[in-house]
Amino acid sequence: MIFAVAGNQILSIFGITISSFMIAGGILLFIVSIELLTHGAWRFGGTVSDESGVVPLAFPLLAGPGAITSVILSFQTAGLAVTMLSIAIVIGITFVIFYLTSPIYRILGRRGSLIITRVFAVLVAAIAVQYVVDGLRTI
Repeated sequence: MIFAVAGNQILSIFGITISSFMIAGGILLFIVSIELLTHGAWRFGGTVSDESGVVPLAFPLLAGPGAITSVILSFQTAGLAVTMLSIAIVIGITFVIFYLTSPIYRILGRRGSLIITRVFAVLVAAIAVQYVVDGLRTI
């Protein structure tokens, strides 16, 4: 919510453009997606069990450069009310999904969870490439 209101000012303090932020975010997301595709889990920063493979994927998407860029662009195009409503909806959906993680895991099992992780890793890779392409296009 802070980035919705003050995102451009925060980036300008550091001399960062939205395009540069999109490229950096795309590269970081691509690294995460490759790690999830090749190993099925995030290996850096400690040990991560297979059950929590969704967490390293979720946090860069929810609070990382891609989300921040989307919030800033939403604020510029749709205004504060729509942006805050969008953030509230995403928080609600995320809460429900995190709340239902155990039942979902029981249904999918270990193998199903790894398959879902890898399928979404491919989607994240595509989003990452699109961020880089859009960032390069606007430079």
